[in-house]
Amino acid sequence: MPLSSLETLQQVFGYEAFRGEQQAIIDHVVDGGDALVLMPTGGGKSLCYQIPALVRPGTGIVISPLIALMQDQVDALTELGVRAAYLNSSQDWREAREVERAFVAGELDLLYVAPERLLTDRCMDMLSQGRIALFAIDEAHCVSQWGHDFRPEYLGLSVLHEKWPGIPRLALTATATSATRSEIAERLDLNGAPHFVASFDRPNIRYRIIEKNEVRRQLLAFIQAEHEGDCGIVYCLSRARVEETANYLCEHGIPALPYHAGLSQAVRADNQSRFLREEGRVMVATIAFGMGVNKPDVRFVAHIDLPKSVEGYYQETGRAGRDSLPATAWLAYGLQDVVQQRRMISESAGDESFKRRLGAQLDAMLGLCETVSCRRQRLLAYFDQAIQPCGNCDTCLEPPEAWDGTVAAQKILSAVYRLWRERGQRFGAGHLIDILRGKPTDRIKEYGHDTLSVFGVGADLSENAWRGVLRQLLANSFLAVDHEGYGTLTLTESSRAVLKGEHTLMLRRESEKKSRSSRSTGGRSKESAVLLPPEAQQRFELLRTWRAEVARNHGVPAYVIFHDATLREVALESPQTLDDLDGITGIGVRKREAYGEELLRCVAGLPVL
Repeated sequence: MPLSSLETLQQVFGYEAFRGEQQAIIDHVVDGGDALVLMPTGGGKSLCYQIPALVRPGTGIVISPLIALMQDQVDALTELGVRAAYLNSSQDWREAREVERAFVAGELDLLYVAPERLLTDRCMDMLSQGRIALFAIDEAHCVSQWGHDFRPEYLGLSVLHEKWPGIPRLALTATATSATRSEIAERLDLNGAPHFVASFDRPNIRYRIIEKNEVRRQLLAFIQAEHEGDCGIVYCLSRARVEETANYLCEHGIPALPYHAGLSQAVRADNQSRFLREEGRVMVATIAFGMGVNKPDVRFVAHIDLPKSVEGYYQETGRAGRDSLPATAWLAYGLQDVVQQRRMISESAGDESFKRRLGAQLDAMLGLCETVSCRRQRLLAYFDQAIQPCGNCDTCLEPPEAWDGTVAAQKILSAVYRLWRERGQRFGAGHLIDILRGKPTDRIKEYGHDTLSVFGVGADLSENAWRGVLRQLLANSFLAVDHEGYGTLTLTESSRAVLKGEHTLMLRRESEKKSRSSRSTGGRSKESAVLLPPEAQQRFELLRTWRAEVARNHGVPAYVIFHDATLREVALESPQTLDDLDGITGIGVRKREAYGEELLRCVAGLPVL
């Protein structure tokens, strides 16, 4: 007799109870229903299709966009005793043919397939010869052309409903606004399916956004002070920035690896494998890296360039702390980021509707950066979720000062106005600040700008303070970037009300000290983690050493054997018998049989045979 959903959860995966809406989703799919599932990274999305695939007759077909994710998932499932395989371009024809044979023969519980592979005639013919339990479309936001990671091959997945109308389908993602959800449902023909929307909150992640000032030095100080020896991801906007930052970190003792689309497939694959399998590696990458990365012990995600949207930012920061232990989302953001992003939108090839959509996404991201209220509140409000102030972001822990910046704004806007009105000229941020601070540079003298009435009227504010004012004026569209003038600044419709004194501007002020430091919230994330008693800590280290050796022998990442959270619990409980392992999270029947005796010997301090 097949196991029930709960028995499968407990005996195969080693968890005592379902979380949130997992059981409702699983029961619905087991009964043959379609579903659209939104659940944050680390919230247990995979179980929502893995368990129904094991309970229902046939093979669960999982459409996944990343080869690395497929291999990780299959390795982890194989360790649990689940019959899992994948089909993708990394296999030769003999390996692929054997997987196809196993599927047709009914020897697989789960089969992972890339979307472009799925849509081939060969794959479609193969699927028609076997028994299918369900279709799971992972990273379903890729089907949305307005989403942050559109992939055109996802548009063809509506064929699944046409060819197999009686097979349940799940679309799953960690990131989607209500508009993106509607587009997913429309494009995948899931309009009649219920939407299961879990909380987007990741309370273990501490959000921090600082003012950019020598960003590589700030990044290094952040890692050294709070995450030395930890695994992390650093996101950069360009390939060159990735290479420069990875080299800089390596030169200062941080084991960093680069990842971007300009590297060869072999180098990317090797770097990703090292990141997944080695302790304490830092991956410096463009957004080409990360979707579906299943590494649970990423302790920080850092951005040294401004993300283009809140959805992208949430998706990327969600790769930290999948094990529910404390983690940090750190972002350095400055004036040039705003100028660059505005210019990129203006120069994009899309129509005006497309540019307005990009502009709205950027405005939401800028609003998150400039808020003086709880960052988590602002972040979750983007996904239509309301919470109380979190107490675990920089604005909660050290509330920023708000100040009346109306006069300062009028001075900047007046300078822009006079340059254009009197002389037909436009200039960038640095030159405007020099004029306001009365700095007699050669360029200012050359253009005669030291004779302007606004020359020197802003000497009371530092250069850094003026950059903050300019940044916020750009963020709130009181100034605009003139892309035809190579990034020069121009007034907007909203400027008039400020110049006339009809609009009061309350601005965010960062202290000079804080803008130069990464430690704006104080305290190391490691100190906020659950500390183990000394004896348990010693057992934990022995268990980690044992796990690393087992993982090397099996050729899989360490977390595929056991997560840190499981080893912590074993170290704390100090089990003496195999029965004592029952109920420890992450130890199911298969893992107890495979590793139980070795765990007990580690706990007892005995050599593992």
